[in-house]
Amino acid sequence: MAQTTSTRRRIFRLTEGRRALTTDVLAVEEPLEIRINHQPLSITMRTPGHDAELAAGFLFAEGIIGSAADITKLAPSPRNRDGNVLNVTLADGVACDWSKLKRHFTTTSSCGLCGRESIAALRRRLPRVRAKFQVTAGLLHGLPQKLRAAQTVFEATGGLHGAGLFDLRGRLLVAREDIGRHNAVDKVLGWGLLNGQLPFERHLLMVSGRTSFEIIQKALAARVPIVCAVSAPSSLAVELAQSAGLTLIGFLRDNSMNVYCGARRVRA
Repeated sequence: MAQTTSTRRRIFRLTEGRRALTTDVLAVEEPLEIRINHQPLSITMRTPGHDAELAAGFLFAEGIIGSAADITKLAPSPRNRDGNVLNVTLADGVACDWSKLKRHFTTTSSCGLCGRESIAALRRRLPRVRAKFQVTAGLLHGLPQKLRAAQTVFEATGGLHGAGLFDLRGRLLVAREDIGRHNAVDKVLGWGLLNGQLPFERHLLMVSGRTSFEIIQKALAARVPIVCAVSAPSSLAVELAQSAGLTLIGFLRDNSMNVYCGARRVRA
């Protein structure tokens, strides 16, 4: 079954007291159940498309897999005709501690990892970012428009988040959209994993909304040195980014930006 990212709906539009029947375009939101070796792991609400990347990026960011070699097969379940169940077959010898995974996803399904204890746990699992390159403020200011130009479904619906990966010359390498901001980032990570592009040690990640703790967590898993956003970061996102040596930029709009940490990588 072909997956669609948008759908049309008949609506009434009121403008200056006048009512007219017209058509609006909505972003599609559907559940995706991710299974490991046919055993259910997680359900996420997402916009269909690039589901294999989403699953691969999600498993990588959570530390369940470490490379594409850990996966034998990524495929929709043949018993689910709507394409909303994806099974990940792990390679022989790749261990999966189900008791640990179930506890983890039960506690993080609604709000994500919380508190300084989770930052300490991530620092033990992920090495500190030590990239020493610099980029200019002018290069950074060009990123939001480049990402926006690649968000074709957002242009039609106004209802999707975007994430884009750029090289150090400001060239957009891949852009992904999703109803969930975390899913958009997972799709970018999954693209990198499945195409042999990880780690992203000489890249920049741009997101279209705010920056949460989970987005920084995912960026660190992929070794991204600079994360940029058009909106604000959370306090915990800044704390995690600073502790890991990552450069975090928010409110990247027009000719201004806020550099919350890692300012040494930004040159005026």
